[in-house]
Amino acid sequence: MQENRMINLLPGSIRRIVKGQITDIGDLQEIRLRAGKPLIFLCRGEEFVPEKEKGRKYIVSKEEIDELMEYVSSYSLYAFEEEMKQGFITVGGGHRVGMAGQAIIENGKVKNLRYITSLNVRMSHEIPGCGDKVFPFITRRRRPLHTLLVSPPGCGKTTLLRDLIRQISDGNSYTKAMTVGVVDERSEIAGCYHGVPQNDLGIRTDVMDACPKAEGMLMMIRSMRPQVLAVDEIGGEKDVQAISYAMHCGLKMLATAHGESMEELKSKPIFSRMIEEKRFERYVFLKNKGEIEDVFDSDGRVM
Repeated sequence: MQENRMINLLPGSIRRIVKGQITDIGDLQEIRLRAGKPLIFLCRGEEFVPEKEKGRKYIVSKEEIDELMEYVSSYSLYAFEEEMKQGFITVGGGHRVGMAGQAIIENGKVKNLRYITSLNVRMSHEIPGCGDKVFPFITRRRRPLHTLLVSPPGCGKTTLLRDLIRQISDGNSYTKAMTVGVVDERSEIAGCYHGVPQNDLGIRTDVMDACPKAEGMLMMIRSMRPQVLAVDEIGGEKDVQAISYAMHCGLKMLATAHGESMEELKSKPIFSRMIEEKRFERYVFLKNKGEIEDVFDSDGRVM
């Protein structure tokens, strides 16, 4: 299991807590470490505070945070300076370790982080087949439709997007096999490690890793000629402009966004304009654990 690659990097005491108190590692979404504070797990959308012994919470030490940083950086933080200034390091298996501490500023920009006191280990999960339930809604004549996946954080948008990409790339009973371009700004979709995707995105998928979405979409269109373009968590005006350009070029779009309802999405200026212009043909809203809550067409009608 890919999850074990991350678990094995944890400091010994925390690793034993995980293995002893988490029944199914596949349910583990996040491990939060804060110096001098209780260890916190996020499992299937619910927080869990483990105990070191009965009645005593497990308190994370600064030494354990330093130890984990050494493990995930292979004892060379300097080699990961480019990633660290973005606030995270991606490790083998596609898992991401986010960090907070003191920012080192140079010429008005973040150069690096030091005195790290908080870590958020985000577990990368692949659930092959989780997109099966969505394909009947988002395809027509064996081609995907422009689709936006919407949910609050931690509800499985990226996991679902990953499986949709894989199945479109390989082809299935709902869609023919198509070339997919992925712009993975935060290295969460493909989970690239040293440039190599750790997650299975199919045999016809190309990945632009750690590149700003808007710029990456334009680069991908010009260089790789994809038939489908996929991005995670759109939200800026430049993202919307790049998406509109891609659609005008004849590409099909798959994207995700934060939100809880169509009403909330319409209240956000960027998305309200896209909805009015009927840019996306399907809006898939997810609730906890990746379950479909609602699917809307381009006219805002529930399907």
